[in-house]
Amino acid sequence: MPNARTTPLDANAVRRRNLSSVLDLVHRRRGVTRADLTRALGLNRSTIGDLVGVLVAHGWVDERDDARRSGVGRPSPLVVTRSRWLVAAINPELDVIDIALVSLGGEIVERRRTPADRPSADEVVAVAARVVAELAAAHPDARVLAVGVAVPGLVRRGDGCVRLAPRLGWRDEPLASALSSALGMPVAVANDAHLGSRAELTFGAGQGAASVLYLNGGASGIGGGLVIGGRPVEGAAGYAGEIGHVSVDPHGIACACGAHGCLEALVRRGTLTAAVGLTQADDDELDAALQRAVAAEAADGPVRTVVREQLGWLAIALRSAVNLLNPERIVLGGYLAALWAAAGDDLRQSVLADALSVTATDVRIEVAALGAQRLLMGAAELAWDGIIADPTDVPLDSTVSTTAS
Repeated sequence: MPNARTTPLDANAVRRRNLSSVLDLVHRRRGVTRADLTRALGLNRSTIGDLVGVLVAHGWVDERDDARRSGVGRPSPLVVTRSRWLVAAINPELDVIDIALVSLGGEIVERRRTPADRPSADEVVAVAARVVAELAAAHPDARVLAVGVAVPGLVRRGDGCVRLAPRLGWRDEPLASALSSALGMPVAVANDAHLGSRAELTFGAGQGAASVLYLNGGASGIGGGLVIGGRPVEGAAGYAGEIGHVSVDPHGIACACGAHGCLEALVRRGTLTAAVGLTQADDDELDAALQRAVAAEAADGPVRTVVREQLGWLAIALRSAVNLLNPERIVLGGYLAALWAAAGDDLRQSVLADALSVTATDVRIEVAALGAQRLLMGAAELAWDGIIADPTDVPLDSTVSTTAS
């Protein structure tokens, strides 16, 4: 019962916040016992039981009795996510519009890649409206609640307007509102690399790190995401992280943004694919082709030379970033991960050689763990934000009991 100083509105807000905290923890850990929820959230067992019961009733989670026993007595039930509620994740690129349905826990339920040639914002809206409807129809027992979009460009945080996506040729495109009108559900839009960093922080190579610099290499260029103190950094208007437009050679070639010598103008996916004789390849194919070519060549071979040159430009950008930010971990995704894997130990060890030794000593550089799904999973995280904040704002699940345990 609320005390004399607590209004019913206050009590409802506290309950909503606790429900959100429980669901968020189950989501991020992809399943957690009631006992662990009690320890992590500082709530008593009966309160946790009540909250889990509400989430079961609304179709968010199930409970299982197969959790590993950690002591004497009956094992604590394991709370796991269900696929009753889904979000749609969209990632438009130069050559494809990638769309998926994603459940809690970052699980890709179904994915479809639609070939495209530098699609306009209107084309993305039209394709998304059709594909999301088709994917949803293929899963009649689930319901899509919201949409997250990962865009290779600068996105205004407040309204999801894409201010500039130079490789796509977009400027001031109100993508969030256009998609929301077409799909009939809430839509959130953010920079793709920023969302990739969120996915890797939650489910991938950034897990457990307090500060992470993530670099994403995609068909549209290089973007970055930054996590400080365990929280993503967006900047004043949501534009932080554009490391692809850091100048590494002021006398270098022109970039699509209009400047010269940007990192993404010099470290290019096309350069790497051309070096191994590919015209089109996904990240995994490029990674395998680069490693085969490097293994077959002498030290001065043409592919090794390209890898060495590309890594040299990347090293300049990373040296500056490490000196400025002193991150705990650097995570490389997309074609940058393929470049890193092909470089070999000696080249990799030289990347931070010119950084200040005290800032570089403990920095770990790793490749993204989520592979080609990282941007879709990041877009899904964006869509889940508002939903997890109030998990009872959905109908009760008619397939389960509505009685809290």
